[in-house]
This record gives sequence, structure tokens and C-alpha cells, in this order.
Amino acid sequence: MWTFGASSSNTELVMNLKKQGIVKTPETEAAMKAVDRADFVPQSTDPYYDSPQPIGHSVTISAPHMHAMCLELMRDRIINNSNPKVLDVGSGSGYLVAALAHLVGENGKVYGIETIPQLVTWSLANMKKNHQHFLDSGRVHIQVGDGWKGLPEQGPFDAIHVGAAASEIPTALVEQLRVGGVLIIPVGVDNQYLMEVSKDSPTSYSSKAITAVRYVPLVKH
Repeated sequence: MWTFGASSSNTELVMNLKKQGIVKTPETEAAMKAVDRADFVPQSTDPYYDSPQPIGHSVTISAPHMHAMCLELMRDRIINNSNPKVLDVGSGSGYLVAALAHLVGENGKVYGIETIPQLVTWSLANMKKNHQHFLDSGRVHIQVGDGWKGLPEQGPFDAIHVGAAASEIPTALVEQLRVGGVLIIPVGVDNQYLMEVSKDSPTSYSSKAITAVRYVPLVKH
């Protein structure tokens, strides 16, 4: 398991992740330094500890090392596109949406969908603390949505991240990928693996397991 415990600041957290070889690229480092994790967790938690943290409603925010890993897995598909479009499924507190907004740049868009309305409201409040401009410019959109169905009206996406474990790879999310795009998703019930799913053609995809993980289930409506 990737973990090193506590850090005293957001910058130290990112640098510790870099020392561990989890943050690998300047783009991911810059995005994570630009988004203070303390803005996106309850005040009762330690924002800079490398572990999942409860955010209410039986939901957790992923550990920082998992966010870093997922950002690195999506990075190439995002920065090599002049107008990248990304979907974050199960956007929770809004942390990864904010980090992705830095990664996509001013010409990109990030959509977050979350099944729990209270978390959507909270995530928007979190975003307004230091990233109001993302909302005002339209770079970021967060709304209530069904993670299994995605957001087809805004696709196709260059990258899709899912922050909860699906029992199988959701067909709808693969369909919403642009050819050459990537879906990063935990898959499994008892044994879960973070999967990298690449869309190879309009009708085919390939996948590979990255690492064993433990996520809350992706709610099916």
C-alpha cells in the first residue's frame, strides 16, 4: 500500500508524494499544489494525512496517493489535447474536479457528477473558497447525476475518472469516451482493482489492472 502518513501542509503532502514516485510529472505536481486539500475535507479531519477521509453520507474522499495516481494516468490524454473535456464520476467534495480544472487549462472543461445532492451543494461551496473563477468561467460544472449513466449530453470525453467501485466496467461510460480516451475506474466487489480502460476504436476498448484498491460501491439506480 502506498502511504507515508501525515504532512504538515499541502505543499509538503505533494512533495512527499513526489518523493515516493507517485507524483511523476510537473503538471500533476502543479495541479495538486494549486488545490489545498483542506478546502475539500471536513474541519474535523486531517487534510494532509495520506489516507481516505470520511466526508459524510457514508462517503470518503480518496487518499492523496490515489488522486495523484489517477491524475497521472489521465495526464497524457488531457495535456495533449487543445480543448480537453473530462468527467469525474462520484465527485464528492469536489477536490479532484478542482485539480483536473488546473490540469485541463483555460480551454478545457471538467464535469463532476455526484448522486448525493448534499455533496453537490457542499462541493460547490468548497470550490468557491479559492476556485470561484472556475465556476464563473464555465471551466467547471458539478451536478447531481447517475454514475452508471455518465453525462452523455456533454461527451465525448478525453478522460473519465470514477471515484467508486463498479461491479463491472459501465458500458455507458466507455461509449462516452472519445476514441483514444481513457477511463480510470475501480472495478470489482470483493476484490477490486483500479483499471485503465482505453478506447481503441468506436466499438472496442482494452483494459489493464493498475493496482488493488478498496473503494465504496458505485451506486446503481
